[in-house]
Amino acid sequence: MAKKGRVFVRGLTSETYGLGEFRKRQLAVDRVRDDSVVVDDAKVAHSGDSEKSRTWWRVGPGDEDFLTQTIQVHFVELPPESSNHGHGHQNEAAFYILRGRGYEIHDDQRYDWAKDDLVFVHTDSVHRHFNPYDETATALVVKAKSTWMFMGLLQQGRSGPIERPEEFGEREDWSRIWTPGVLGRKKVISPADTKWETTPLGRVRVMSSPERTDARIFSVDAFELDVPEGSRSGKYWKMADEVLYVLEGGGYALQWEVEAEIAEKYYARVAKEPIRYDITEGDTLYVPQNHICQLFAADGTPLRVLSAQNRVFKHLGYDTVHYFEDAPEYART
Repeated sequence: MAKKGRVFVRGLTSETYGLGEFRKRQLAVDRVRDDSVVVDDAKVAHSGDSEKSRTWWRVGPGDEDFLTQTIQVHFVELPPESSNHGHGHQNEAAFYILRGRGYEIHDDQRYDWAKDDLVFVHTDSVHRHFNPYDETATALVVKAKSTWMFMGLLQQGRSGPIERPEEFGEREDWSRIWTPGVLGRKKVISPADTKWETTPLGRVRVMSSPERTDARIFSVDAFELDVPEGSRSGKYWKMADEVLYVLEGGGYALQWEVEAEIAEKYYARVAKEPIRYDITEGDTLYVPQNHICQLFAADGTPLRVLSAQNRVFKHLGYDTVHYFEDAPEYART
């Protein structure tokens, strides 16, 4: 856990041009985390919590073990009849509702949500979470905050007057510089807004992707994957790293490291033996950049996971997933 201040962006240094040692350190870190792992308890300079609400991070910031800066993962818990403090930040965030129900006030408008919804905090949003009901509400939050920090988009905090007001003019509409049409997109994607499809990866429902132009988010792609008991997902290879949260059931994942052989061009060399990671409900599993992964459901229980990744990889030329093996359910269709 971070001891001094909050870490938003970590540095990347090396004695040589090559970064092989840096990648080795990254790949050596345990990729499965459960409730015992808290890398930031939000007690240092976090503006969102109230006396009742609670926020804690599982993947960054303040992560002393190097995992990723493309996706952060934290939880927000609202006891019955409570709310947190309103605040604003330039980065987007996606809230997957694990249990309970409630509503948001975003830019002075109300948006209701319930279990299994994906709720978007859009760019430059002032937002506050409310739970007026008699059941605790818990959300898993995934966001690409470090991307905004790398790009210098740092203006955030609680509502209040600006400093040096005498040096600035009257208010202007900030949304004038947003992507056209964004205000017409959905802030909440519910199960009714999605459909389950059988794909090479397996049975999935997509909540956020470049193809979903009805969703008001541009940085995080998210979908659910449902692997039947005793079955497996497709064996997939992609450049983007990924965080998987186990919503239900258990099983294991196999991950193959992919080495780069730099000859007259780049060649991929796949590890002959994978590493196995056992997972159960409530765990997060990290899949590093440039890896092959396959998920297996245990006998007697299905495996349902939420996948999240930073969409920026798709804008950098890595928008294809290659399947070495299709899910059995897809192969039979």
